[in-house]
Amino acid sequence: QVQLVESGGGLVQAGGSLRLSCAASERTFNYRAMGWFRQAPGKEREFVAAINWSGTSNYYADSVKGRFTISRDNAKKTVYLQMDSLKPEDAAVYYCAASNRRFGLLESRRDYDSWGQGTQVTVSS
Repeated sequence: QVQLVESGGGLVQAGGSLRLSCAASERTFNYRAMGWFRQAPGKEREFVAAINWSGTSNYYADSVKGRFTISRDNAKKTVYLQMDSLKPEDAAVYYCAASNRRFGLLESRRDYDSWGQGTQVTVSS
């Protein structure tokens, strides 16, 4: 498993932007696909975005497509989630996750074996 630490959450007004970061401690990060999930109070944890091991392919939930961008820097063992045009419904705890696979449509929580502690994103209307 990989230790993951998220940062960058906070309070932002609707229409604003935030950039989340997720730093990994283990060198196998470079060979793993990575994902972001989120969980709002009283709701299931849901898929947000995923990126393959090399950063050449990414996938997004329909609810964030066109507004969020996932990227990674393997030299820094870090994955990012740029969130633009934020809406109140984007408010949640955001979790970074590492897969034991290099690529694929990794939308299920079962595709990931390592999780960060989460970072809170609050969007005011």
